[in-house]
Amino acid sequence: MKAMILAAGRGERMRPLTDTCPKPLLSVAGTPLIVWHLQKLARMGVQEVVINTAWLGQHLVEAIGTDAAWGVKVHWSHEPAGGLETAGGIIQALPLLGEEPFIVVNGDIWTDYEFALLPRTLGNALGHLVLVANPAHHPEGDFNLTRDGYIHTEGIKHTFSGVSVLHPALFSGLTHGRSPLRPVFERAISHGQLSGEFYAGKWTDVGTPERLALLERELKGER
Repeated sequence: MKAMILAAGRGERMRPLTDTCPKPLLSVAGTPLIVWHLQKLARMGVQEVVINTAWLGQHLVEAIGTDAAWGVKVHWSHEPAGGLETAGGIIQALPLLGEEPFIVVNGDIWTDYEFALLPRTLGNALGHLVLVANPAHHPEGDFNLTRDGYIHTEGIKHTFSGVSVLHPALFSGLTHGRSPLRPVFERAISHGQLSGEFYAGKWTDVGTPERLALLERELKGER
């Protein structure tokens, strides 16, 4: 099973930290955010990971390389200035990801969710999303999870964690270029093709310097 880490964003809310450092390379508890992901992917047996870049992409390449020390082969998908947004970035990387379901992880989150728990097959679904409790900065949530494990847009909503398993067919018929992921999900939801799960463990969208500092204190056991 292959994986993709989304690492092309500018990280505007993280400025000035991201003026000279791509957000996924920001460290928490002494380890860059993207390395936390790579280590977990390696532990579950993933051998190939695609990382997309746009803002300060060369910094990522220099820090990670192509044969990471933890035994994961890294492929780079370089995007034009400004990036291609989430769906656009995945579509460009599809030739590197193959024809089977692959893991997608946002490069700017931290979670203790073990990626080994993700499904390796999707049955009749085209994607599987991990949802979490709504954080204070996103109280309205994103999606509802039904009792039978499918994603809907109505009812009480949870937040999409940025961790998922997606099938290449989810992007069938879509053209290259800048495009967000939400409409792709909604198309699958309308056909009952998006499954999900709720995770009650630790998760942080490391979107601001304040959240990064708070996560640092929590991982160090500070109050």
